[in-house]
Amino acid sequence: ERRERERKLSKEMAEKATRELEKMQLQEKAEVKYKEWLKKKKVEEAEKKKKEKEKEKEREAELQEKKERSEKIFKEWLHDARNKPRPIFNGYGFPRGNSTGLYSYCTFVVT
Repeated sequence: ERRERERKLSKEMAEKATRELEKMQLQEKAEVKYKEWLKKKKVEEAEKKKKEKEKEKEREAELQEKKERSEKIFKEWLHDARNKPRPIFNGYGFPRGNSTGLYSYCTFVVT
């Protein structure tokens, strides 16, 4: 009985040791996979930030180009507005400089 108990005990200890060994191996594999996953995520995050920076640069370039174009168009308009001929006096009774047939104070001259 004593030998049998010792065999059972040694068998249980061996099984326990193999379970612990398997558990440690699984844990090591999990750590390796986690590190690989973490490395992959860092690379993806770096690529994502790089793409965002490129998009931001493109957006800034487009805004700068749009601003320059707007300033150029405004300057052209301002130059043209200064050189534009002024409208002829459009007073009451004289649209486009011609009399409309309405009488003015000057037509009633006493002779």
